[in-house]
Amino acid sequence: MATKGQVKPNTFLSPQYINGVYIPSGLLLVGCAIVKAEWLPYAVVLVVALGGWKIYSNQTKKVLNPNAFQEYELKEKTVLSHNVAIYRFNLPTSNSILGLPIGQHISVTAQCPKPDGTMADVTRSYTPISSDEDPGHFDLLIKSYPTGNISKHMAQMQVGQTLKVMGPKGAMVYTPNLVKRFGMIAGGTGITPMLQIIRAIIRGRPKNGGKDTTEVDLIFANVNQEDILLKEDLDALALEDKGFRVHYVLNNPPEKWDGGVGFVTEDMIKDKLPPPAKDMKLLICGPPPMVKAMQKAADSLGFEKPAKSYISALSDQVFCF
Repeated sequence: MATKGQVKPNTFLSPQYINGVYIPSGLLLVGCAIVKAEWLPYAVVLVVALGGWKIYSNQTKKVLNPNAFQEYELKEKTVLSHNVAIYRFNLPTSNSILGLPIGQHISVTAQCPKPDGTMADVTRSYTPISSDEDPGHFDLLIKSYPTGNISKHMAQMQVGQTLKVMGPKGAMVYTPNLVKRFGMIAGGTGITPMLQIIRAIIRGRPKNGGKDTTEVDLIFANVNQEDILLKEDLDALALEDKGFRVHYVLNNPPEKWDGGVGFVTEDMIKDKLPPPAKDMKLLICGPPPMVKAMQKAADSLGFEKPAKSYISALSDQVFCF
C-alpha cells in the first residue's frame, strides 16, 4: 500500500511543465504559423489560457483548517494484524495535500458510545505516516484497543465512510538541521511521529539534493516481535542511510533475538542514544506510562528539564509528543 504518489512540479522547469505545457504549446504555435499565419494571435490566446490553466491545476493545494473539522472519505484499509491497520483517506483532488508541517499532527473526532449508551464527541491526535510528498491522500496507522474510543471507531469504519479531521496541531515543527543529533524513544504506535521526521531528514540529505546532515538514533520498544510496526520500512531506511540507526527492544523476545530485552532502561539510553548536549534533542512518544518512565530516566541522565512539565515546547531538549 505504501505506493508513493507522483510529486507535483515545484518549479516552472519541471518535466511536467516542459512535456505537458511548453512543448505542446510550441508545436501548436509553429503549426499554426505554417498552416495559417493569420490565426496565430488566436492560437497565442488559446495557448496562454490553456497553459495557465494547466500550470494552475498542477499546483498542490493545502486543505487542512486549524479551526474547523473537515470530512475525508476512507478510500482503503490495509489490515496489518488483528488490531492494526493503515487507513488511507482521499483528499479533495489529486493535487491536494494536508499541508502538515513535519513533526505536527492532526486531530480526529467522532461520535463514540459512552458507558450509559449515549453518544459523545471524542477527539484524539494522530500523526500520518504519509507526507505532503504524497498528494491526493493521507495515511493513518492505528492500533485498535478494546477500551479505545476513536481506535475502535476506526476499526469499524467501512470504505466510503468519512472521518472528521482538523489541524495542523502540535509544538514540534521540524526544519533541516534543527539539531545535530536526535535521540528517539518510541513505543508501539508512538513510532509514527518519529517515522515522519526520519523520512523528512533522509529526503533532505545532500545525496537527494538537500542539506540535512542530522544524525538519528532510535530505540523502538514493543511487547512481542509481531508488534513491531513498520519494521520493514525502518530497516530499509537504516540500510539506505548511514545517518539513521534503529535499535529494537522487546518484552517477550523470540529465540536468537539480537535486540534489547525488557523495558527501556537508562543503560540502554546511554548505550544507544546521544548524550545530553546543546545541539541534540531527545524525542519520546508512546503509551503514557512509558513516556513518564522515559522522562524520569532522561532527568536522571542529565538531560535538561522542560520549561513546563505538562506540555513540551520546541525549545525543550526533551520533547514528548
